[in-house]
Amino acid sequence: MIYASDFRKGVTFEINGEPHVVLDFQHVKPGKGAAFVRTKYRNILTGATREEAFNPNDKFPKAHIDTKQMQYLYNDGELYYFMDQESFDQVPLTADQVEDAIKYLRENDTATIKFYKGNAFLVEAPNFVNLKIIETEPGVKGDTATNVTKSATVETGAVIQVPIFIEEGELVQIDTRTGEYLGRAK
Repeated sequence: MIYASDFRKGVTFEINGEPHVVLDFQHVKPGKGAAFVRTKYRNILTGATREEAFNPNDKFPKAHIDTKQMQYLYNDGELYYFMDQESFDQVPLTADQVEDAIKYLRENDTATIKFYKGNAFLVEAPNFVNLKIIETEPGVKGDTATNVTKSATVETGAVIQVPIFIEEGELVQIDTRTGEYLGRAK
């Protein structure tokens, strides 16, 4: 059990049998009346965000989230298959479960998958990936204005903004949390 007074960013807890994660919290001690904990939290399964004030003595069951490194194998058109690298078990996931991460994953890449009570609910790509540019417009010679960008498609199908000097076939580093171009890959 976890008390509301122990809430911190990233703490997981259950309300009505559903897991939630604390996004933001504030301990409030008004001059008059009892103290409370103003909390912003997200339902891990549905993604719904909510703000609520709790009594610091409110108790909640702790939600246990398991994290595994798994290898992305392939997509059969409907499902995306990931393999546990220790037990070699394969886990099929839907497009909704992998939507943010899959645009940065190639076959055989490793991803972090989070489970709640044995069910996968979130797939995270590595924070930084190196991907090849497969399609982009050619840069215009002499166009040297600062911070000029153009769209580029990488080998996984994701479209990112890159500087005008980047050409097709180049390997670039991308921050998967923001989708931003970081530089040429070494």
